[in-house]
Amino acid sequence: MKPLKVGQKLNEGKTKQIFELVDQPGLVLVQSKDQITAGNAVRKDQMQGKAAIANKTTSCVFQLLQESGIKTAFVKQHSDTAFIAAHCEMIPIEWVCRRVATGSFLKRNPGVKEGYRFSPLKMEMFFKDDANNDPQWSEEQLLEAKLCVAGLTIGQCELDIMSRSTVAIFEIVEKAWATQNCTLVDMKIEFGVSVKSGEIVLADVIDNDSWRLWPAGDRSQQKDKQMYRELKEVTPEAMQMVKRNFEWVSERVKLLLEPQASSRVVLLMGSTSDVAHCEKIRKACASYGIPCVLRVTSAHKGPDETLRIKAEYEGDGVPTVFVAVAGRSNCLGPVMSGNTAYPVISCPPLTPDWGPQDVWSSLRMPSGLGCSTVLSPEACAQFAAQILGLRDHLVWCKLRASMLNTWVSLKLADKKFQACSL
Repeated sequence: MKPLKVGQKLNEGKTKQIFELVDQPGLVLVQSKDQITAGNAVRKDQMQGKAAIANKTTSCVFQLLQESGIKTAFVKQHSDTAFIAAHCEMIPIEWVCRRVATGSFLKRNPGVKEGYRFSPLKMEMFFKDDANNDPQWSEEQLLEAKLCVAGLTIGQCELDIMSRSTVAIFEIVEKAWATQNCTLVDMKIEFGVSVKSGEIVLADVIDNDSWRLWPAGDRSQQKDKQMYRELKEVTPEAMQMVKRNFEWVSERVKLLLEPQASSRVVLLMGSTSDVAHCEKIRKACASYGIPCVLRVTSAHKGPDETLRIKAEYEGDGVPTVFVAVAGRSNCLGPVMSGNTAYPVISCPPLTPDWGPQDVWSSLRMPSGLGCSTVLSPEACAQFAAQILGLRDHLVWCKLRASMLNTWVSLKLADKKFQACSL
């Protein structure tokens, strides 16, 4: 590994230090510490090995989010105890997202029983101010504060982007932990403004200090920092138990990056003239991490071969979506749909001369067939991803991040348009 030219310390928190990288402008080194704290460092102890555990956890979580499509400051893991990130000026707000009522929420909302499930998620903001124990803020307080971070004034647009992003980030991490039969109870995150790009990105760290995690939804099995907070006495034996929980999380967090089930899209084209249309579908499927197989078969000219190909992909147990690409009189989609229990999508390539008339052969189905028709190749791939994402959390996470990114791009476009109109 090429040694880094580490410059001056830019910042230091309870559990990490931030250093500039002399030969990589715009990037910093985030170095974890072995310290564990609770109650704004009212309780503070050293836990040997915590830095490596925390760095491993946060690197895996950020990798999951980045591969899903979430914009983060994370660049790459550098060592056992440090990672490289984009240099950000932090927005002094802690965003807390809750799925299950517990902890401080119960104290602030008497009458709510522990275990109450929030659907939709419960969002809360806390202003980072240790001297005042990080007071809870409302949206109005944040707007009135008119915070300026790296030249960006935090207004309604920025607030909305962070709020919407927090929900998406929570849901992605929640979906991933569900594959390990773990309930993500709540999570806190922070955003920063990239000094280089001026964008709001997920920053700081997400490790076992950042969430409550209950295996099988059972609070008594909690694996997060809450056990340390609840210690009546900090003994070497108690700290070893806390460390074992942190290690349990750091080992399992790697599994969040692994697909739970293989899946595929099988593209059936009526003739080789449909290849260009199929390539558009295949490229869009690749953006969701879904492999595609291309086959040529005609349900009009060789129905026996069409059904043989169908059986070939039904026999290995891999979750499959069939996509029928046939123009003119589309027999391919209906024949497939009438002979398989797997989902079938018709995505006919339209031509300028008979396109509108040809599409009716895909839309007008006999009774008993469930074949859907999607005209756009990109939308067809998205529909296939939505089907396969029910079993594969990594596909689902990419869909969720894509929804967020579309929403954010519209929000920013609207902000820019309003600025130009004034």
